[in-house]
Amino acid sequence: MPIQTMTKHETVVLAGDIGGTKTRLAVFSSERGLKTPLMTATFPSQHYAGLEDIVQKFLSQVPIKVNCASFGVAGPVVNGQATITNLPWVMDEKRLAEVLKIPQVYLMNDTLASAQALPVLTSQEIFTLNQGCAAPGGVMAVIAVGTGLGETYLVHNGTRYQAYPSEGGHADFAPTTAEETRLLQHLLDRFDHVSTERVCSGIGIENIYNFLKETGPDTEPMWLTRQIEAGHDPVPVIVSAGLDNKRPCGLCQSTLNRFISILGAETGNLALKTMAIAGVYLGGGIPPRIVSALQNGLFMKAFRHKGRLSTLMETFPVHVILNSEAALLGAALRGLDFQFDG
Repeated sequence: MPIQTMTKHETVVLAGDIGGTKTRLAVFSSERGLKTPLMTATFPSQHYAGLEDIVQKFLSQVPIKVNCASFGVAGPVVNGQATITNLPWVMDEKRLAEVLKIPQVYLMNDTLASAQALPVLTSQEIFTLNQGCAAPGGVMAVIAVGTGLGETYLVHNGTRYQAYPSEGGHADFAPTTAEETRLLQHLLDRFDHVSTERVCSGIGIENIYNFLKETGPDTEPMWLTRQIEAGHDPVPVIVSAGLDNKRPCGLCQSTLNRFISILGAETGNLALKTMAIAGVYLGGGIPPRIVSALQNGLFMKAFRHKGRLSTLMETFPVHVILNSEAALLGAALRGLDFQFDG
C-alpha cells in the first residue's frame, strides 16, 4: 500500500533491532509517532552477509526519503563501529551512511535501545514479578535475554532518563550451587572463558540442556529428538517442551528451571551493582515467552539470595518487558533525538 507524502517538517527515521537471530526494521515519522510505524519487516539475520544487504532490500520497498537511521545492535559499539557478538558482521556508521545514502546513521547497543524505550512503555506492556518499593528518579536497570545476554542501566539527569552502555553479560559466570559449579567446569572443558551469557541466554539454554543431558538422570525422549533434529534452532523446542504440562519432559523442565535460577541470580547481581531502586526490567525475546515459569518461585528465590543483603533485594521492583518491539522503539527514539540534535 503506498505511503502518503510526508509534510515539509516531518522527520522520517529508519530504526532497526539487529539481533543474532532476527533483524527487525521499521520506518517511523516524527508526526505519526511510535505507535504507528509507516512500514515494518523482519529478516533472518544469518541469511545475509551484512546489515547493508538487509537495509537495501527493505528500503527498496519504502517509497519515501529517510532522514536518518538508528540501529540497536547485539554487540558493543565503540567510536561508531560495532561487531555483532553472535554474527560475523562488522558495522560502521560512516560506511553505512555512504552505502545506504542516508545522511545520518547511529549505532547503539540493542539493550541500550530497549532501555531508551522504558519511559514510553505503558503498564499493559509490563508484567510485574516483584512490586518492591520504587524510588522515583532512582536508577533503573535492564537485563535483556535473547540469543545473547545484554545488560544496561539508566540514570535520571534531572530532566529525563539517560541509558548507558554495558557489556556485563560477558562478565564471568559465578555459580551459586553445587550443580552450577559442575556446569561451570563442564563448560570450562569446552571454552577458554565462561561468561554469564554462556548460561543465561538462548545460547545458555542449549548449553545447560546439553550438560544435563550428559550428566543428569533425565534422558531425551525420542519425540523431542525428532523435533530438535527437524529444526535449525533447538532452543524454542526446549523451552516449549519445558513449559508443556500436558506432555512433561523432565530434561527440558530441569533445563528451564536451572536457567531461571541463573537468570534470577544474575538479575539480582545487576540490581545490586547499579542500585536499581527504580526497578529492574527483563527484556529480550525469552522472558515474555516464559512469564508463567518466572512466577514458579525459582526466579525470585535466586534474585533475593544475596546473604546479608537479602532483605534489601525485596525492595527492588522487578518487571518483564512484554513489548517485543522495545529495542526498535528505543532505536527510533534515539534516531529522532539524533536528527534534531544534529
